[in-house]
Amino acid sequence: MAKPIYFSTHAREQMLLRGAEEDEVIAAIRSGNWQPAKNGKFSARAEFDYHRKSPVNQQFYSSKAVQPIFNEQPGRIIVVTVKVYYFN
Repeated sequence: MAKPIYFSTHAREQMLLRGAEEDEVIAAIRSGNWQPAKNGKFSARAEFDYHRKSPVNQQFYSSKAVQPIFNEQPGRIIVVTVKVYYFN
């Protein structure tokens, strides 16, 4: 059984500001290749079709990548922040 994923307040704020959806973050963690990050955390990355304007700079992009930074604990995963990259 997969560990449940929880989101810190900071992660939710960054998702809103940067244009990441909860299901995209979960997909990145569940299907992405985990990489070591700072302070014992992990990151994963997933790319998605986008085809609209970014909430960050109002420019049109065809794709975006969502990269959550998270901490794996016994019985759960906690997302601490989320980075979003837009590209054509």
